[in-house]
Amino acid sequence: MQHLRDLPDRLISLVDIRSRKGSPSELTTRLCATCAAIDVASILRDGLPERNMIFLGAFPDILGKASHCALCRLVSSRIQYCWRLDNHPDVDLREITFSLHSIGFGPSKLKTYKQRCQRLHINPSTRPLEITRALMAAEAQLHLDIQLLEDSHKVSRARNLHGRRLKNVVDISSVMRWIKLCETKHGDECQSMWWSADSKGLPDVVRMMDVKQMTLVRAPPNCRYVALSYVWGGPGEGYWTTTENAPAREGAGGLDKSVLPATILDSIYFVKQAGERFLWIDALCIIQDSDEDKRAQINIMDLIYSRAIFTVFAANGDSARAGLPGLSVGTRTCNQHVEIVQGLHLASPLPSVLEAVTQSTWNTRGWTYQECLLSRRRLFFTKHQMYFECNRDVWCEDVEGGTYLKGHYNRPVHTSSSTGIFLPKVGRDAQPSVLIYARAYDSDIVAAMTALANALTLRYEPTGSDPKKVFRYGTWMRYLDYALLWQPRLDTSHSRREGVDAEHSRWPSWTWAGWKGAVHYTDETTLEGVVFSDGILSTPAESLVSAWHIVEENGQLTRLPVQRFLPSGNKEDETHERYLPCGSNDSDLELAFVPPPGTLVFRTQRAQFQVMKMDKGTHQDENMPGFYTVFDVLPLDPVPVGRVGRIILPTSTPPSMVFEFIVVSRDGGMRGLHDELFWGDVYYGCMLHVIAVRQTCNSHVHERVGLGVIIEAAWLRSRPEEDVVLLA
Repeated sequence: MQHLRDLPDRLISLVDIRSRKGSPSELTTRLCATCAAIDVASILRDGLPERNMIFLGAFPDILGKASHCALCRLVSSRIQYCWRLDNHPDVDLREITFSLHSIGFGPSKLKTYKQRCQRLHINPSTRPLEITRALMAAEAQLHLDIQLLEDSHKVSRARNLHGRRLKNVVDISSVMRWIKLCETKHGDECQSMWWSADSKGLPDVVRMMDVKQMTLVRAPPNCRYVALSYVWGGPGEGYWTTTENAPAREGAGGLDKSVLPATILDSIYFVKQAGERFLWIDALCIIQDSDEDKRAQINIMDLIYSRAIFTVFAANGDSARAGLPGLSVGTRTCNQHVEIVQGLHLASPLPSVLEAVTQSTWNTRGWTYQECLLSRRRLFFTKHQMYFECNRDVWCEDVEGGTYLKGHYNRPVHTSSSTGIFLPKVGRDAQPSVLIYARAYDSDIVAAMTALANALTLRYEPTGSDPKKVFRYGTWMRYLDYALLWQPRLDTSHSRREGVDAEHSRWPSWTWAGWKGAVHYTDETTLEGVVFSDGILSTPAESLVSAWHIVEENGQLTRLPVQRFLPSGNKEDETHERYLPCGSNDSDLELAFVPPPGTLVFRTQRAQFQVMKMDKGTHQDENMPGFYTVFDVLPLDPVPVGRVGRIILPTSTPPSMVFEFIVVSRDGGMRGLHDELFWGDVYYGCMLHVIAVRQTCNSHVHERVGLGVIIEAAWLRSRPEEDVVLLA
């Protein structure tokens, strides 16, 4: 067997084959002995359970037969593409074998093989850790599937949910059919928004583009319109609406097409072809040099996007010049790998909508993130294909029919890391899961989240609540115990956010929005040195701060309505000495000076520990950039003995250094983060969430340096001191 890096010519040949997608008649239909013995039609008709799966061989063997076996060629190409082997030339696949069975594809409520469409499933004996990490980071599907195209009738199957050949140009009639089906069949599930069932119309301040008259008009009553979400940048400010050109644009034909970038021109064309008349685009419908107009429009973005029939998302390219791929000939490449096997057209499915969106520049902007969550129907144009999703179904160009998202394709609005927000099912009694958004956003991050904050406040806070009080510095204060547990991504640079905005005179260090750079919420696996570990989120096992206060802009101290996480009450834990939360007495918080606005004031314990840079040879991928890295935490007294925890700090931190730590909450616990031989076995709640802090120019005020965990037993032996902490 050969190592993967020893097979460059064969890997290149697969790339050459993929470049011939769309011309399966040119490809050989010969099969190797193993594949010739497989009854593909029978598997796709009747299914093949995993217990009866067919052995295909090791990857080098399959790859070696790809030149003369159509099925091996498709399988090899699928593995190479899905596992991104071009980005991992040193991965060793020699001992990994692959087998074939089938999986049902379709709504989870369809239980039997006869009801559900079948896909061929390539099952690996194992998956390299670095491959798994890369797939999780890309929000890619872990399944290696192959779908049947137009030949479903040959296996006695309906066409619905089988594959479909991608065309060079998108079929706008399909979009119109999808929208009509949603509007007529889905009822309130897609008509009402998750935060409100109110159907009131748009305020008078909202403008619309009339694509037939090419003019700006005030939104007519009960206006039916399409909204656009796209990446700004590229063309400059010449196409914006300003106080100077607004009067001219309000006349018939007043919008000059010659100054509009490709994305907007394509959107106008698309809306016309879809039979709609009105289009909302922020750069054109908001007067960009009027603070008053911008403020009024930003505060009603939740209405604007939720009232749209659907929103077009230009999730392709990195500027307004990118256009909508597939709207015209030559604007996209069809990347379907199709092979003819035993007279059947088999193809590699294109990426899911989640994976396609995750790869886009569009997905890194705060404004576009908000627009996605606030839209009831979403039409994504990506470099792969076009996708349409509503609150119930998902459709795409390479699959016949829809209604297949449950258990297969997650939508961006329901993902853990692509959006960082969990939205509950529609229903006023539903309680939210953790609703935290944390990403790399622009300088106007809080303004970009205004409408989302409005929606969350309306849905989950008492009637009449002020979103500006519910959300402070981009953080939902009710969930502060969780919100403090953000981590910087190890592969992304990070720096403090400077400057001020209309609401804040400064940016505190404790909030993720106070930093420039990508952050995420995840579990303790990050502390193992995993660069990407966005797949799992956890909540604090117990709140260990009894009361939180914040310093207002006027210097007053306000108690925050933080929802506490209560201890589990597990009797197994009663055998261990436990950390007890510090008591709370507002009278103890009288301060001799006025801390900076945004400072958190609370009572907790603090102690000193040493940190030492962890050897990342067996953990963090050394080929990845390391702006942040994992440090071991060690006790000081009498000498550093036994690791007591881990923390993520900037790579520039000295290899050995002493920090002061403060306790904020309890963590569930995980093996490998402390020396169990010295400090005891893991039990639920054995770790404490701690923040490493340092003094600011005012010795009484501290700022965040990093977040980690320390084993409870070591903390109790560190001679901690109870104190009022000022975290700015």
